[in-house]
Amino acid sequence: MKPIYKRVLIKLSGEALSGDIGHGLDFDKVLEICKSIKETYDLGVEIAIVVGGGNFWRGRSSGKMDRTRADHMGMLATVINSLALADALEQLGAPVRVQTGIEMIKIAEPYIRNKAVRHMEKGRIVIFGCGTGNPFFSTDTGAALRAAEIDADVIFKATNVDGVYDSDPKKNPDAKKYDKLSFMEVLSKGLHVMDSTAASLCMDNDIKIMVFNLDEPDNIRKAVLGDHNGTIVE
Repeated sequence: MKPIYKRVLIKLSGEALSGDIGHGLDFDKVLEICKSIKETYDLGVEIAIVVGGGNFWRGRSSGKMDRTRADHMGMLATVINSLALADALEQLGAPVRVQTGIEMIKIAEPYIRNKAVRHMEKGRIVIFGCGTGNPFFSTDTGAALRAAEIDADVIFKATNVDGVYDSDPKKNPDAKKYDKLSFMEVLSKGLHVMDSTAASLCMDNDIKIMVFNLDEPDNIRKAVLGDHNGTIVE
């Protein structure tokens, strides 16, 4: 089978990298996820990755810190995760570059759009750290922004559920799963696909979002081949 997408952006949650530990990094889990990414890369797909930092820091949920400072700490958490992903992918034989929205030239390249695209054209996986590089924006919005900038065909949002539901399937056994949604439905119904800023950005730039379960990392490879059982938002 041939991939149906040429260039994809994979959005990973930080929590996905913590495995059963629930916080920090479970490097065996990181390697498991990266093996699927490497298999997808081996199909000839150009790959960019945005990762969250919730396995290390969720400062905004406490409400006790200055929001700007708390968000800056969250950006640093995404860099830790980006470096872990880069290390795992390199161990698996994939060429990788990490770019950050805030300059950290000792450990990563600064984000430059043309350079990121050139890396992918040369067969390198690019990992974007620090979200948008600005406070008050989530890593979902960072993923939507980077996807628009690099002309990605689709955003793969790999989560801990197998798609988008009308309510929390962990709390409501009768929750209805959607196979396909429009962005207007996501926004009007307040569905938790991405935050409203990220969803609006994807809608305005005609970027498809595919939501699927990362508990089976092979779903990344399946999704790029068009064999998925999640939810498509377009």
